[in-house]
Amino acid sequence: QVQLVDSGGGLVQPGGSLRLSCTASGFTFSSYPLAWVRQAPGKGLEWVSFINSGGGTTTYVDSVKGRFTISRDNAKNTLHLQMDSLKLEDTAVYYCTKFGYGSRSMDSWGKGTLVTVSS
Repeated sequence: QVQLVDSGGGLVQPGGSLRLSCTASGFTFSSYPLAWVRQAPGKGLEWVSFINSGGGTTTYVDSVKGRFTISRDNAKNTLHLQMDSLKLEDTAVYYCTKFGYGSRSMDSWGKGTLVTVSS
């Protein structure tokens, strides 16, 4: 029943911007922390950003700090990742994810949206 639909990926030049979105359903959205995770070509999964249930606490992996901004709109059941000053190494499939109840692990994933940064 839980569903996460991520979108917004595409092709962008280095230094450009993209805004990813995730629409959720099937659970009480405002009660759960969320995160964005990515997988670059030929590499493993990498946690990118976390946001708590109310949206007041956010964290980022060092490589994206100052460039990416995670946000959520609990009234609309949506999660976003604003990506600015994109670099070649940001190329990856990005997944929105939901934490399990009382857990530090994700139990639901979107299908992923591809971000390609290329000159």
